[in-house]
Amino acid sequence: MQNELRFTMENNYHLNNILSTWQTNNRITEFFFENLPNELWDMKIPGAPQRTIRMIAGHIHNARCMWVKMIGKHYKINAPKPVDRRNVNRTTLLRALKQSNKVVIELLKAGIAHDGELHMNIPYANIPADVTHFMAYLIAHEAHHRGQIILAARALGHRLPPAITNGVWQWKKRNQEVTSKRKVKGK
Repeated sequence: MQNELRFTMENNYHLNNILSTWQTNNRITEFFFENLPNELWDMKIPGAPQRTIRMIAGHIHNARCMWVKMIGKHYKINAPKPVDRRNVNRTTLLRALKQSNKVVIELLKAGIAHDGELHMNIPYANIPADVTHFMAYLIAHEAHHRGQIILAARALGHRLPPAITNGVWQWKKRNQEVTSKRKVKGK
């Protein structure tokens, strides 16, 4: 009995850490796009003139949707609609990120409930099927694109203010923002 209780507590601890880590990353992504200056959204990416910063912003949500669509069907989790990368605006993107965040959380919970493994029958998936690796992959993907936008803005002569560039590294502060929102909703 005591071993079962310990196992359950350990599972809850890991579940809470995985979900908290993901939600902190999501908050960082939201923070970044909440504060990204309007004039940057339509700027073309240096070296890739067919792509704009707006398109990268939409791609982050759409990539979440793609993974949920491919893996979530096994758990009856439906992906939200993708956004139009060429025309998405800040308000639509932030609303979409909230939706994709919710289903990514559902997917992570489903994987945890299945001994920490996701049913990932995707021939080209180059990541292990465990929840921790999957979450780390999603976080790395989003961090890559946030960094790409920061670098593109600088290359375009629009260096972002330190409040934004430092803000994406403020995991403790972003985590506190997530937990304070949960406390307010719980009241």
